[in-house]
Amino acid sequence: MKHGSFRAVCLILMACIAVASVAGDELTQSLVTYVAEAFGSPVDSDDYRHQWNVVGSHFKTEGFPQFLSEVPVFPAALRDAEGTRTSFGIRGRFNRQGYNWIDIYPVDEEGNPAEFTLEGRVRTIDLWVWGSNLNYYLEAYVRDYQGRIYPIKLGDLNYTGWKNLTAAIPTYIPQNQKVLPRLQNLSFVKFRVWTKPNERVDDFYIYFHQFKVLKDEFEARYDGDEVWVEEVQGLWDAQSEEVTE
Repeated sequence: MKHGSFRAVCLILMACIAVASVAGDELTQSLVTYVAEAFGSPVDSDDYRHQWNVVGSHFKTEGFPQFLSEVPVFPAALRDAEGTRTSFGIRGRFNRQGYNWIDIYPVDEEGNPAEFTLEGRVRTIDLWVWGSNLNYYLEAYVRDYQGRIYPIKLGDLNYTGWKNLTAAIPTYIPQNQKVLPRLQNLSFVKFRVWTKPNERVDDFYIYFHQFKVLKDEFEARYDGDEVWVEEVQGLWDAQSEEVTE
């Protein structure tokens, strides 16, 4: 009886070690921060820059919202850091109070919406935003690999001047799948500024600077993971092009 109990305890311990090993592998992280959008002209290059457009909800005043791509203002906290020295400016105006909104979204050269990929498994996103102490709030929208869109609240805008708004990506937004390749990137859809019903909306300004992403680059290695390298995938892409011609 004692021998049987000892054997059972050993089996339980072995199972716990196995589970801990798997969990440890999943929890391993390689965190890296990168700039997803510089907003303005970078000092050294045009990397991390997209074209943007803005659109307002139903009660917008004619001719609004307006935007400027390169306004010569930026946070004092970044004065000694490398990066842009300009920001993206928005001017809004609505004919009535309420839950009005302004969407700020990336576009292609023809002006069509053009979502862009967020690299790695995204842990957090952050954005420098200039506010004028109005009772508004800001959301970011991302799309998962199954096509579902999720709003993520970045924060309230009822403060004065520049503030770095940060939000964690909820764990219920999938960025992995069971089959290979496991990593399934999110795509960035848009920012949305909301006005609250009791706040003035007759004329206001908001500025964006440096949209950054904290990503996890860790990938568990296995025999055969080289099939996902760009060179191999390029062979399949070339094959597909030949079939469609």
